[in-house]
Amino acid sequence: MCLCLDWNPSATSISVGLSDSSVSIVSFSESQLDVIQEWEAHEFELWAASFDFHQPQLVYTGSDDCKFSCWDLRDDPSNLVFQNYKIHKMDICYIAKNPSDPNILLTRSYDEYLRLWDVRSISKPVNETLFCLGSGVWRVKHHPYVPGVVLAACMHNGFAVVKIDEEKGELMEIHAKNGSLAYGADWQGGELYQKVKQNSSVVATCSFYDLLLQIWIPESCIFKRL
Repeated sequence: MCLCLDWNPSATSISVGLSDSSVSIVSFSESQLDVIQEWEAHEFELWAASFDFHQPQLVYTGSDDCKFSCWDLRDDPSNLVFQNYKIHKMDICYIAKNPSDPNILLTRSYDEYLRLWDVRSISKPVNETLFCLGSGVWRVKHHPYVPGVVLAACMHNGFAVVKIDEEKGELMEIHAKNGSLAYGADWQGGELYQKVKQNSSVVATCSFYDLLLQIWIPESCIFKRL
């Protein structure tokens, strides 16, 4: 089973995490998809597979084995750049590189915490318990244009808008108007966002059992608070 996917920055290939603990890199064209690399990356199901926004030859992976890894696609099979297995005590659900800072990324886990990392020193996070969101953090998305603001899908605790830096996290808003597991979340980007960005940010969220997709505008004033 395909458990997760992520586009590379140029939208020419996709990283795919699989239930057999492997990861695939799939090339994309108008007519077809082709697997160009595939390797066994972990011991159990692989829930996170993300390209590095600034160095797309790197892919980060996380799994039920609690290991946080980085791979270099310039080698085939891909070379393990680093692996940290000491910090996360529960499954790693998602890994997100900060689009505005080439050295910073976030990991999130079933233990409810966001962790902030500097990829130049991977032995431990910059902040190991940056913010507790009160439920397993399934997805986190950086705001496409506003540094330090993320949108999180928090399973049993709805959707959260959080302001983060190296020292702390600040909860700006909780959106809990769904009656099911909060699983998917993303910000609006592109040309339409450019037309409304001075006044608001639009997000899309989805939940599991009720099959609900919601489009909404956060009530917190993101731009005035930054």
